[in-house]
Amino acid sequence: MMHEAVIVDAVRSPMGKGKAGGSLSEVHAVDLLAQVLQGLVERNAIDPGMIDDILVGCVTQAGEHGGTPGRMAALGAGFPEHVPSTTIDRKCGSSQQAVHFAAQGIMSGAYRMTIAAGIESMSRVPMGSARIGQDGAGPMVAQRFAPGLVGQGIAAELVNHRWQLDREALDSYAVRSHQRAATHSRQGLFRDEIIPIHTPGGLVDADETMRPNSSVAALAELEPAFRNDKIQSRFPDIDWKVTAGNASQITDGASALLIMERSLAESLSLKPLARFVAFDVIADDPLLMLTAPIPATRRVLEKARLGIDDIDHFEINEAFASVPLAWQKEFGVDDARLNPCGGAIALGHPLGASGARLMTTMLHALQRNGGRYGLQTMCEAGGMANATIIERLN
Repeated sequence: MMHEAVIVDAVRSPMGKGKAGGSLSEVHAVDLLAQVLQGLVERNAIDPGMIDDILVGCVTQAGEHGGTPGRMAALGAGFPEHVPSTTIDRKCGSSQQAVHFAAQGIMSGAYRMTIAAGIESMSRVPMGSARIGQDGAGPMVAQRFAPGLVGQGIAAELVNHRWQLDREALDSYAVRSHQRAATHSRQGLFRDEIIPIHTPGGLVDADETMRPNSSVAALAELEPAFRNDKIQSRFPDIDWKVTAGNASQITDGASALLIMERSLAESLSLKPLARFVAFDVIADDPLLMLTAPIPATRRVLEKARLGIDDIDHFEINEAFASVPLAWQKEFGVDDARLNPCGGAIALGHPLGASGARLMTTMLHALQRNGGRYGLQTMCEAGGMANATIIERLN
């Protein structure tokens, strides 16, 4: 028997700059997630002892992220000792994969109530600190893909070249991301999704990453971040365009969704906000690395038996401006439906938390605007991508 999985609520922390002095940088990573879990449970008045599992996306599983952070966060949040947790790493899509596993566990009958969450405190656990001087690919991969794979910044430059994206298009997109996020923040539209975080410096209840006064002229002054003579000799057609201004920000953040069997939600007098329509995960060219959202979108639409015009809201993670722009060229989606609340260029990309953060923002936007279907997808290291379609419930 297939059980229906629904989202009852979705929340996130404010997004803090992922460096010393950022608004969340003095909060232990486990405590950051614990406060989000507490907020989620308290505002839905559920017994946390009913939670079958907490599935947490986290990329850099070292230091404060290294001790099964969901388990530690649940204990810190005061949950009963019997509530378990596990940690998931699918790079930038880690907490989107957590959402998939949580929903699929409910649909299979293995769970009745779960939390899918994500955490990345990038100021306290720097990106890449889980590695010990190794590239992680191994000699067999190097032999197959000689003369070697490249980093994500170089992959973004290759995507720019293939889809003929110029510097002005990238910078214009980045400015739009900041403006949209700033407008939503100014109008209080993120308020319902944010759990205020207690820090040594006081309560933080708003994102600090947005630059509403950003302009194309100002971004044009920034130097390319990944210019490299060795790479240039390998790819002579690269015209360096990726900068700190048209790429996602290093950020501290946590996010969480309450996902349960529909009949259980109704028996607890909880209102299901959305149901899951389709899931996909796929891999693409590991050299270009950032292109898998394109085939993932095609496959998840096919699984859902929907067309691109049926979708009211698209969240395409802004790892780099080139990712949503290349995707948009493939599908011809109008600007109004693509990342309408801004994205990671403005709100930041706390790696393991981003999948659940995008889902949270998309769900609340569908609720506000009365849209029916939302589609989320994001590129992941190694050339992978998750895709999810949800349907808002009346």
